[in-house]
Amino acid sequence: MTATLSGSPGKAGGDAVPRPKPPRRRLRLINRKPGRGAVVILGVIPFLLIVGGYLVASALRRAENPQDKLMPSLEAMGRAIVQYAFTPDVRSGDLILWADTAASLTRLGGGLAIAATIALVLGIAIGFLPHARATLAPVVAAISLIPPLSILPILFIIFGLGETAKVALIVIGIAPIMTRSVARAVAEIPQEQIVKAETLGASTWQLVTRVILPQALPHLVTATRLALGPAWIFLISAEAIQATSGLGYQIFLVRRYLAMDVILPYVAWITILAYSFDLALRVLSARAFRWANSAGRGL
Repeated sequence: MTATLSGSPGKAGGDAVPRPKPPRRRLRLINRKPGRGAVVILGVIPFLLIVGGYLVASALRRAENPQDKLMPSLEAMGRAIVQYAFTPDVRSGDLILWADTAASLTRLGGGLAIAATIALVLGIAIGFLPHARATLAPVVAAISLIPPLSILPILFIIFGLGETAKVALIVIGIAPIMTRSVARAVAEIPQEQIVKAETLGASTWQLVTRVILPQALPHLVTATRLALGPAWIFLISAEAIQATSGLGYQIFLVRRYLAMDVILPYVAWITILAYSFDLALRVLSARAFRWANSAGRGL
């Protein structure tokens, strides 16, 4: 009895059993989602850093050379914005910024609409119909590998120097990539759905409209969002080479004067427009195709 008591933990004369240390709490960021307010703050911080860095660099350059044009002050860019956005042009009477925006958005919207229509039709055909896949897939893949800017002179020769060539450049530049994206999504539709619909007596047209099309549309929206960046590149390039209005035309018009106080606001405005387009498509996808977004698709 005495030996038992003397060997028991915590008693005098016995060996004390060390207590286990509590596990260290590690900071895990993988599964910790920030709150809504934190998301806004984290998203704004990079923009503030970019603007702050520019202001510091601009101030340093203008301290050495007050006539520096490469990094104008916010005041100089503000005056340019007022002149181009709110002061009518002496010759035309137009508000230049808004006239350029309308011209560019008309070309961009037309190109995106035509490209999306082509991608939907050809994508469904290639992804769903084996004979169409064998016929069209190789030529679509080949066209998608052609650098679109290399054929811009050809487009100007064929369609002239008007709006058609600029819209055609956007279509040729993004339609093949969008078509391949939609075709791949259609080809990945489970074959069980097709078999079940055929078992219920669905025709080919009914399969396309009731099974294929609803599942292809979310991917079409996603493909359009991904094509926005290249579409803007082709638009600005076409306007820079041959145009009398447009955002790209104005940027390349004033570059000869090193008018960075005009160029930088125009670039920022193009970025805002592109982001607005992307946001609108994202909201459209989330509201029109809730089932696709809830499954983690179409985002």
